[in-house]
Amino acid sequence: MTERRSRGDGGLHWDETRQRWIASVTVGYTPAGKRIVKKASGRTKTAAMKKLKEIIRDYEDGLLVSSTGYTVADAVRNWLEFGLSGRGAATVDKCSILANKHIIPGLGARKLVDLTADDVDRWLADKAKELSTRTLRELRSILVRAISRAQARDKVKRNVALLCEIPRGTEGRPSKSLTLDQAEAVLKASEGTTLHAYIVLSLLLGARTEELRALTWSHVDLDGTSPSIMVWRSVREGGDTKTRKSRRTLAIPRRCADALKLHRERQEVAKRAAGDDWQDNGLVFASKVGTELDAHNVRRSFRAVLKKAGLNEKEWTPREMRHSFVSLLSDSGVPLENISRLVGHRNTSVTETVYRKQLRPMLLEGAEAMDRLFENRPEQ
Repeated sequence: MTERRSRGDGGLHWDETRQRWIASVTVGYTPAGKRIVKKASGRTKTAAMKKLKEIIRDYEDGLLVSSTGYTVADAVRNWLEFGLSGRGAATVDKCSILANKHIIPGLGARKLVDLTADDVDRWLADKAKELSTRTLRELRSILVRAISRAQARDKVKRNVALLCEIPRGTEGRPSKSLTLDQAEAVLKASEGTTLHAYIVLSLLLGARTEELRALTWSHVDLDGTSPSIMVWRSVREGGDTKTRKSRRTLAIPRRCADALKLHRERQEVAKRAAGDDWQDNGLVFASKVGTELDAHNVRRSFRAVLKKAGLNEKEWTPREMRHSFVSLLSDSGVPLENISRLVGHRNTSVTETVYRKQLRPMLLEGAEAMDRLFENRPEQ
């Protein structure tokens, strides 16, 4: 007589239709009291029993995979839907584009339980041929977070993406800065346009584009003895600036004050023209009806100014006006510590890292001292 299997060992029987041994085990119950049964099959009794033992062991270890048909695409889409709560619209859009353009086409069809670190390594290496290192880092981050979410919900045992290194990608477009002559040409070309004051503040104050788009008239003082603006907000989620040090008050040059006064007058004309359609959000830089400027609108208008200034509009972006601000100050001999405070960095090391190509070499004392000592001495 065949010995009855012990409770918890599951069942084992021959399926005549499938011509396979079927192992089954009850791993729990639903809130409604229905049994949750997991099954495994094999061509031999031994193979089926081996799979059954793996299921039981994983269940006892708390690592039960709830769905062997769950794919990488399922995990990524679930993270995009539920894992980005509280993030800004721009962040959600960026993650969605990266996931749908690169991760899902490349790895999406793979069952999550079958995904290996080698799969991810090969995929990243292939992407490194066309994408920058920064983009590769973002792709791996999305994959890691999607798998971590799936892991927390018993869809997979471990996160294989954590085992993978980020390869070196292609060289991205290097940032650059305008020369003084180019900056003057851009300022001149912007006169008479709706973006004139925006460009003046970008070049002469080094404010970030997301800070200027959120700037309100209540944070602008043009009537006091020392005109200034308070950079206290940005278009980031929650309205906070990028870092705590980014929250700063800046005295503004006369050229900025003049541009803002003219801009305020033009905005009053735009308000009257818009009539009831105007939405009074108190924004310094707003659309024709008072709403917040979109980054695409700024980029399009900026390119028109560049073209008028005789520059290749495809080679420049609005953020490089901030790079130009740093470069022009550095060339003028302004100390790195002062530049760091003006652009709102946590410390000078951040400024040196981000703007290393725009900063003039600061350690000139030794070379200048040697020049003074030896300038009149003949060579031996």
